[in-house]
Amino acid sequence: MKVAVASDHGGYKLKEEIKVYLEELSIEYKDFGCHNEESVDYPEYAAIAAKAVASEEYTCGIIICGTGIGVSIAANKIKGIRAANCHDCFSAQATREHNDANVLTLGERVVGPGLAKMIVKIFLETEFQGGRHQRRIGQITELEM
Repeated sequence: MKVAVASDHGGYKLKEEIKVYLEELSIEYKDFGCHNEESVDYPEYAAIAAKAVASEEYTCGIIICGTGIGVSIAANKIKGIRAANCHDCFSAQATREHNDANVLTLGERVVGPGLAKMIVKIFLETEFQGGRHQRRIGQITELEM
């Protein structure tokens, strides 16, 4: 498993904690930025990480901003990306099982580091169920321009 990781300035601190957690889990990742808390434009970093996932060079992505909403919207503009903004463990599990989400977005100002780590673990460990859900993923893919 290889994970593309990115954030804007509002998600930088949580991104740094998530990177340490990924190392503890022995999961390979690449940090696509940003690299400090100076103000940046979140669509740029969301797009870089999402494109790395869409290219299939990376298994999935974790992108963080203040709320997780902006980076989710931006990442979902990239063809092949199914980004889900999760603030609880159930949503992280369900979006993998049912939506085959390949990018997790988090909000540093919404979830604390402990909960964020639980969400990340569940997201990374949960398998897509396929079956009836695969048909729906196909329908989502057909909506892409």
